[in-house]
Amino acid sequence: MIRKLEPKDRPVIEKILIDTAIFNEEEIKVALELINIYLNDNEQTDYNIIVYVNEMNIPLGYICFGKTPMTVATYDMYWIAVDPAHHNNGIGKKMVEQLECIVKSLNGKLIIVETSSREEYKNTRMFYIKLDYKELSRIENYYKNNDDLIIYGKYL
Repeated sequence: MIRKLEPKDRPVIEKILIDTAIFNEEEIKVALELINIYLNDNEQTDYNIIVYVNEMNIPLGYICFGKTPMTVATYDMYWIAVDPAHHNNGIGKKMVEQLECIVKSLNGKLIIVETSSREEYKNTRMFYIKLDYKELSRIENYYKNNDDLIIYGKYL
């Protein structure tokens, strides 16, 4: 089942972010900042977060997304993470499909996702490609030397 993030989910999502062993400390801090904004500011409209939960209503993964500022129909997928114990079970795919349905229902036309060229992100990049996201841009040495920013997108 996929539902909106609830306050009780935060520690579970934090553990998932750590357990993936992909995100560094700064990335985890930023992901948690967005979660805190989503949970604590009822007036904000920049971030939406959905979680995939098991039969006991415990999150196994999450996606954070939002409308790209100053655009008419573009959305950013800011974060996606799945509990490593549940990788390759289709959870990420189901969450992205739900995200795409939500964006379509909001008259969105394009979803953008940014990622790193680091080797740790190879499976992430392959995941996006399998879901028909295309590499739209690459900025060399963006994050640091030999760590490019890769921008994927999917037109709906």
